[in-house]
Order: sequence, then structure tokens, then C-alpha cells
Amino acid sequence: MPDRLLPLLTDHPQTGDTLGQALGVNRVTVNTLARQLIDAGVPVQVTRAGYALPPGTPTPPLTPRSGTLGQAMRYHGTVTSTQDALRAWADHPDQPAPHGAVMVAERQTAGRGRRGRSWDTTHGTLVFSVLLTRNLRGGPLTLADLPLMPLAAGVAVQRAAGVGGLKWPNDLLAPDGRKLAGILLEADLRGEEARRAVLGIGINVTAAPRDAAHLSALRAPGTPEPTRAALLGTLLNELERALAAPPAQTLRDWRTANVTLGRPVLIHTHEGSLEGVATDLDAQGSLIVTTAGGPRTVSAGDVQLVGTLAPDAAQSGPAP
Repeated sequence: MPDRLLPLLTDHPQTGDTLGQALGVNRVTVNTLARQLIDAGVPVQVTRAGYALPPGTPTPPLTPRSGTLGQAMRYHGTVTSTQDALRAWADHPDQPAPHGAVMVAERQTAGRGRRGRSWDTTHGTLVFSVLLTRNLRGGPLTLADLPLMPLAAGVAVQRAAGVGGLKWPNDLLAPDGRKLAGILLEADLRGEEARRAVLGIGINVTAAPRDAAHLSALRAPGTPEPTRAALLGTLLNELERALAAPPAQTLRDWRTANVTLGRPVLIHTHEGSLEGVATDLDAQGSLIVTTAGGPRTVSAGDVQLVGTLAPDAAQSGPAP
């Protein structure tokens, strides 16, 4: 029942009587529903003026959307992960999530990054997942579409954030090298076909885990504080644009925004460690590394960890 109250909440306080009339309940019940939402992780503000959400909370009514992505959108306080919650919605027997559906949450109890690493979230982080059942050039989703999707998403994240550089294969870094955002692509395959892809993105907006960065601390003097709802709307538009770009354009855009190419790297793969200089990307988005034994190509699917080496410490391990 508290889910009935959530769609009515805005960033402007409404009295219990007003909300109660809309729901057909009394104001005591409204207060109970609001407390249940708070317990579920939704940041409802309860004041003498009434009930409201903090400005910029990324709920469907508060998030501007103009393209295909996000026209179907759900917001929750707490989920195991937005990836899992979106899959469950997509598998609903009666009302499955359509292509472009978006799942947003305040908190994940089992959020994950690449290779099953945990994905930390706070109330200052924007965390969401997008369902892709076809490519945005109008055709069916294929295995060939998958490798470039995280790179295209990175381009979109960098454009929406307006700051930072892209670290291959899936991170946005602040100018000082701290992590600002991460990207996770999970594909559900059926034989040699891609049934669907679920693209997860997490961006530190007004707060960040320890040793990471957030956008509000990087904004130019005099510019407004970023909000998660506005950023989500901008990012969905940029994501639609980036995913629809031809592969060659995706690679050019990623190269322009990257902080990996031309630098010494230490890469841990399933087959061992690889050390050299990141030289370029191939047509599939794999990283070409020049090593002492010659050029090597590493795909994102083989990577367990990528570390950047200090130019004068290529033999001593990753730089801080």
C-alpha cells in the first residue's frame, strides 16, 4: 500500500489531508504510509508543511524524459540490485518491462559491479539500469552490438557529467583519478543470439564512498548543485544518442574522452598479468597494449583489473 503514496509525492510539501483525499484514506494512514516508505529507503521528508521528497529525487514524476529510454520507469527505495529488479520486471508474465525501461533505486543490498564486485550506494548516488532488447539503430540486438555498448555508455556518462575522463573499459574518473561513475553491462543470451542486455550505471552526484569523487565537489564556481533527477534525464538522452551512433563514431568519441590510451598499464586477466602501454582500441572495443613482446589485444570480457602505472614506475606496480 505505501506504493500508492509514492507516485503522489513531489518536491513540494503536501498536507496529509490533501494526500489522504487523493488516496481515499485519513491523514493518520498517510503518515503511516510515509513512515513505511522511509523504512523502505525512500527519503520522504515529513514536516509541519506536509510530505515531500528532497528536490531532485529521481522518481518518474520528477525526472525529465523526452526520448525512448525511460518512458517506462520505476523508482524504489531499496532493491537487491537495479539489474535484478529490472530483470524481474522484464520477466513479469502480464506486464513485462518494454525496451528502454529504466529501474532506479536509492539503495542496493546486493549491488554489484564487474566480476561480482560490490557496488556501494548512498543517497547522494544515482543508480539505475536500462533494459535493451534491440539496438537503437532500429534492428534486433545482436552479439556484435554488445562489446561497444559499455564504451557508448561511457561516452554518454562523460557528456552528461561534463567532467572527467573515461578509463577503459567501464569507469569515469575525476581529474585527480578518483572514480566518479561505473558501468556494468549484463547480457542474457539465447544460443548465439542476444535476448536482451541490462545496462547498469552508477554516478556519485552529491556524495561518494571513501576514496571516490562526486560531481557536486567538481562543479565550477557559481554553477548550481547537480540533482539526480536532472542528471538522469540528461543522461538518458545522451545514452540514446550514443547507443544509436555508428561503431566508428563510438570509438572516436571514446578516444576523445579517454584517460587510458598512451599510458602504461598493468592488466590482470584470466591468463595472468599483462604490462605495457595502452595504444588504441580495435574495431570491437578491445584494448591494444604494446608490451615488450609486441602488441597484445585484450577484450573487456577477459579483464579482471586494469591499473594505470606511473610513467616512471612501470616495473613497480600500480600507481596510487
